[in-house]
Amino acid sequence: MSKPLYAANPSVWRMHPFGTLVAWLLVLAGGYVATTGTLPYLSAVLAGRPLPAWVDLRYLGYLLLAWGLLQLIGWWIRARFDRLEITEREVVWTHGFLNKQYTETNMGSIRTVRVRQSLLQRMLNAGDLVIYTTGDMPELNILGLPRPGEIRELIKTRSAEG
Repeated sequence: MSKPLYAANPSVWRMHPFGTLVAWLLVLAGGYVATTGTLPYLSAVLAGRPLPAWVDLRYLGYLLLAWGLLQLIGWWIRARFDRLEITEREVVWTHGFLNKQYTETNMGSIRTVRVRQSLLQRMLNAGDLVIYTTGDMPELNILGLPRPGEIRELIKTRSAEG
């Protein structure tokens, strides 16, 4: 096996920037509500109306905390088990946690490398990589990779040499 020239996992923050922010806000808000038992800004509105005895706002805090943490952990696990590796002769994409998929593409057979970036992805230096070999369907479609321009240039120079 030849030495890897590039190896990366998709980034959770770069794949889900707003979702990650919202999940962290849920964790923080849930932690606050779980520890204090009050809802910020809504406690003044609810102060005039007594809540039933069975209502405990700390359970809402636990729910928000768990929801945010489970979302972040799920995204993190999915990102850790996806990996792009570029060697001198091939591009290897490994995908999956329980069911693994390996896609190996020879550098000499790569016809087109396309990088797609939204404005936010450009600001975060991330992007989606699409690799075509033969035919009209892409061989690889990888979302949320860091430094996609560097990946494209590396593949382009290696496939031109091979």
